[in-house]
Amino acid sequence: MNPRIAPTVSPSVLPKRVAVYARVSPVKQAEADLSIPDQIAQAKSWCTRQRHELVQEYIEPGASGTDESRPVFQQMLTDARSQPRSFDILVVRSFSRFARDNFAYAMAKRTLNKAGITVQSITQPLADDATGQMVESILVAFDAYTSKEIGKHTARSMKENARQGFWNGSRPPFGYDVIGAERRGQKVKKRLEVNTAEAAVVRRIFGLYLGTEGVQLGVKSIVTKLNAAGESFRGKPFMISSIHRILTNETYTGQHWFNVQDSRTGAIRPREEWIGIEVPAIIPRDTWENVQEQLAERAPRKAPGRLVSSPTLLTGIAVCAHCGAGMTLRTGKGYRYYTCAGRAQKGPTRCGGCAVSMPKVDQRVIDTLSTQIFAPERLTDLVSGYLDKAKAEAQQQRSQLGQIKADLTETDGAIKRLLGMVEAGLMEVDDPALRERMSVLKAKRKSLTAQLEQASDLQPANRPHLTEAKLRRLSETIRAALHTAPPEMRKAYIKLFVDKAVISKETIELTGPKSLLARAALADLPNTPAEVIIYVREWRPQGDSNPCYRRERAVSWASRRWGRGTVGSLKPRPRL
Repeated sequence: MNPRIAPTVSPSVLPKRVAVYARVSPVKQAEADLSIPDQIAQAKSWCTRQRHELVQEYIEPGASGTDESRPVFQQMLTDARSQPRSFDILVVRSFSRFARDNFAYAMAKRTLNKAGITVQSITQPLADDATGQMVESILVAFDAYTSKEIGKHTARSMKENARQGFWNGSRPPFGYDVIGAERRGQKVKKRLEVNTAEAAVVRRIFGLYLGTEGVQLGVKSIVTKLNAAGESFRGKPFMISSIHRILTNETYTGQHWFNVQDSRTGAIRPREEWIGIEVPAIIPRDTWENVQEQLAERAPRKAPGRLVSSPTLLTGIAVCAHCGAGMTLRTGKGYRYYTCAGRAQKGPTRCGGCAVSMPKVDQRVIDTLSTQIFAPERLTDLVSGYLDKAKAEAQQQRSQLGQIKADLTETDGAIKRLLGMVEAGLMEVDDPALRERMSVLKAKRKSLTAQLEQASDLQPANRPHLTEAKLRRLSETIRAALHTAPPEMRKAYIKLFVDKAVISKETIELTGPKSLLARAALADLPNTPAEVIIYVREWRPQGDSNPCYRRERAVSWASRRWGRGTVGSLKPRPRL
C-alpha cells in the first residue's frame, strides 16, 4: 500500500502582502491628480494577477525622486524595519517612482532587503539574478541622468524667464500679488503687483523699526504690537521670523533677485549668478539700507540682547579679578551686588571670589571715566598719542600699498601676454598648461586686489582736523551723559568706550579702545552710543604710547589703591 503524498505548493506562488509606493514630482501634476490614481490602479491589477494582497498604500504627491528625505518615503522605510513587518513586497510602477538618485536608491533598497522585503516594478519586471541586477542598475542610472537633464533644462528656462522680468511661480513676498502679464501660447507670463493693504503693513513695520512711527521698536516688540492690533500675516499671526524676513527682503526696494540660493544644498550662489528682476517698490532704498545697518548693529552675535536690555550698568564687561569669570547681579533684602559667576556656579574651589556693592562700583566707574578719561587734558593726551602712532603706521602702509600696486600691474601684464600668445596662435585655448597658468594668475590678481582695497581703506584720506573745541565738546557731552542721562543711555556710553572692568575688593581696572576715543573726537561727537566695541589697542598705561605713563606711575601705590576692608570704603584707583 503506497503512502499518500501531500501536494506541495511552490513558495514563489504563495500569496504575499504588498505595499505600493506612488509618487509624482510636479506639484501641478499632483494638484491635477493625474498620475497617482493610475499608479494605484496598476498596482491593484498587478496584485490580482499575481494573487497577492494589497495591504498598504504610500502616496507622495509633489515630491522629487532625488530627495531621500521625503516624509512618506521615510515612513515606508520605518514601517519596513518594524517587527513583525507589515508587508513582504513593495511594488512601484517604475523604478523612477522609487528614487531618481543612485545613492538614495541603493541605500533604500538595502534597507528593504535587510528587512526581507523585495522591490518590484510593474512596467520593468526583472529576473532575480545577476543579469537582472545589472539591468536594474542601468535603469536607475538612466533615471538619475534623466532627472538631472530635466532639472538643467528647467533651471535654464526659469533663468531666461527671470531675465525677461517675469515671475517664476513661487509664492510672492508679503506685500505683493502675482498677476498675469501676457500669454505666450499655453503659458501665462506673470509679474508682481503691489497689494495695497499688505504694503501698508510693510511700510508700518519699517517705520516701527526705524522709530519714524513713534517709539523705535525691535523685531519682537513689532510682533507683539502688530498681533495686538489685529494685523495678520496672510491669515496667521506675525512671528519673529516673518518680521525679520520682511525687514531683510530687498524686493521691497524694487529689486528682486532670482537664482540666489541652491534649492538642494541651501548654499548661496556667487553674486554674479544672481538675476535681477525689477518690481514695483514699496519702500525707498535708503530706508531699507538704514534698516540693514541697524539690524547688523543689533545682531545677537555682535551684541547679545542680555547686554542691551539688562538693567545692570556693567553687564558683559565686569569680570572677576581672581578667576576672570563674569560678574553677575545678586540681590537680597534691598542689597545689590556684583558677584563672581564662577564661584556661584562651581563653588568656592573655583574662585575665592568677591561680592561688591553694585551702586558704589557703578558710581566709582562713572566718576573715574568722567574725571580721568573724559577730562579735557586727559582726553587730549590719549587722542593725540593715538593719532601720532596711527600717522606713523599709515606711512608704513603707504609703502606697502605701492608694492601691492606694482605686483598687481605685473600680474595683469602676465595675463595679457598669455592672451596675446593665444591670439597669435602660439598656444591653444584648450592647452592644459595655459589653463593652469591662467588660473594661478587670476587667483593671484584676486588676492592682490583684495589686499589693495584693504590697504586703501586704512589710509587716512581727508582725515578731519583735531581741535580743542571738538575735544571740549566731546568731553562736556560724555561727562554730562554719564551723570544725568537715563540709565540705558549711561550704559550705552560706558559700553561704547569700555570693554572690560576687572573688579576685586580693592581695585577696579578699566580698559577700552583708543580708536573709538579718536574717532569720536575727530567726528566732533559720537555717531551713536549703540556702536559695538571691537578689539583695538587699549588705552591703559602702556609706557610707549601714553604720555601720562611716568606721571601716573609716580603717584604712590597707596593713593592708587582702593581702601581695603568694607566695600563702603572703596576709593578710586586711577589706572585709566
